[in-house]
Amino acid sequence: QVQLVESGGGSVQAGGSLKLSCVAPGYSRCMARFRQAPVNQREGAAGVDSAGRITYADSVKGRFTISKDNAKNTMSLQMNSLKPEDTAMYCCAARWPFRNLCFFEDYNLWGQGTQVTVSS
Repeated sequence: QVQLVESGGGSVQAGGSLKLSCVAPGYSRCMARFRQAPVNQREGAAGVDSAGRITYADSVKGRFTISKDNAKNTMSLQMNSLKPEDTAMYCCAARWPFRNLCFFEDYNLWGQGTQVTVSS
């Protein structure tokens, strides 16, 4: 059974920072963070694949940093300069079968998600 174990999240004021982590033993070649606000569709926020290629949504570039520790099967998302519009449920994602290169549309394994709330 696939398990994507998430941690982090919470509430912060605008301009603050939060860090999200996800552990995915055996499924960490491609990992990403998606987010979904109540009135929006789910969108990819940041992803990193086994080739080391990193992708960010335009809305988070320069503020979010994704990283992956392959030895620990862990992906982290550091979120700085948070804005109220970053408020969403953030889900960890992985890919099966494995691929070396992953685009946001390739992810098909999902964690339970963690809420991020940014107040103005």
